[in-house]
Amino acid sequence: MKPTGRLELQPWMDTPQVRMLFDSLGRAGVVARFVGGCVRDAVLKRPMADVDIDLAVDKPPETIMRALATAKLKSVPTGLKHGTVTAIVAGRPFELTTLRRDVETDGRRAVVAFTDDWLEDANRRDFTFNALYADRDGTLYDPFDGQSDLAAGRVRFIGEADTRIAEDRLRVLRFFRFHAWYGRLPLDGSSFEACRRNAGVLGGLSGERVAKELLRLLEAPAPADALQAMAEAGALDHWLPEYAGVTRLKGLIAREDAPDPLRRLAAILPSDADATSIGKRLKLSTQHALRLEVMLASTPVIDVAGGAKAWRAGIYGLRNNLYADRLLLALDAPGDWRAALALARNWTPPELPVSGGDALTLGLKPGPRVGALIEAVERWWIDGDFSADRAACLAELERLAHSE
Repeated sequence: MKPTGRLELQPWMDTPQVRMLFDSLGRAGVVARFVGGCVRDAVLKRPMADVDIDLAVDKPPETIMRALATAKLKSVPTGLKHGTVTAIVAGRPFELTTLRRDVETDGRRAVVAFTDDWLEDANRRDFTFNALYADRDGTLYDPFDGQSDLAAGRVRFIGEADTRIAEDRLRVLRFFRFHAWYGRLPLDGSSFEACRRNAGVLGGLSGERVAKELLRLLEAPAPADALQAMAEAGALDHWLPEYAGVTRLKGLIAREDAPDPLRRLAAILPSDADATSIGKRLKLSTQHALRLEVMLASTPVIDVAGGAKAWRAGIYGLRNNLYADRLLLALDAPGDWRAALALARNWTPPELPVSGGDALTLGLKPGPRVGALIEAVERWWIDGDFSADRAACLAELERLAHSE
């Protein structure tokens, strides 16, 4: 594989850890090159704070692990079957993957053989700009003109798109995810049509893999075009048939201070969507599924126009983060949502000053009546904007207990 240019040296390319790693591999006769996202983003001159540094190497994983051991560097066999070893250098992880070629694929998993042919390794990758390699000195290798595709905002499969998808069905979703992050309209026509033709195979994927791709897509700065293209291609039909368009998503993005993919997922669903079914289908964690359920619930209604008292009551009932979710999604609610959001970010709800134990000290017997009385005191306390102290709440509890 011939060099095609030179990459402007990046700070992450010359850290003490990187120098130590390359020197250790070089002494063992291993050729290593930066590959993938770190090179792609460097070509785009995108700022990278905690960049993940992946390397391709031309020797099998056993040789890599011996080289690291000789240099007294820790290695973790994170994926030996697929040629991946993670090197830990002064606490920093680096993923090293041996050059590969596919021997057998079934659309979900590939059986690979190791090679020392860089072009053979490049040919098995998905998109042109993901087959960018760079030497330690910045020498760049771009066998499929991925730089031009990056400059044009074009996501293009390497070689025959249908073949790439047959190797890994997830690439249909990856096409739209990479478009959300790196693409501009119009989409590459042949790549899009291949995704449309193959959208039906997505049903054979796992919910976890689909959810991971979808949430990563939703985290992009402006994912609306990619989502619309996904829907047009039928790529959402199986996993998210509830999809309701991007109108609410665009409104949410205009409001939010930071992208939140799960909240954005809620924004592309109808308000009556069955969050439980969606959570199970996408294999969301229990925490994420419950949060999605709260975001899609019809109650409690977010009273933005009610002012600070109503905001505090809402924050107390939902707690700060869930209230912020519901508030940001309540696009049609009148009122000063910015002030309400600021309160949700900064106000700590108080704890109810009384409990069931206080009811028992009044001589009440344990049972449903105690819970009902505490709930009544809590409603009274909230209606008073949390101003009543413990003494006042105890007095109200006693009054209610004796009035029945």
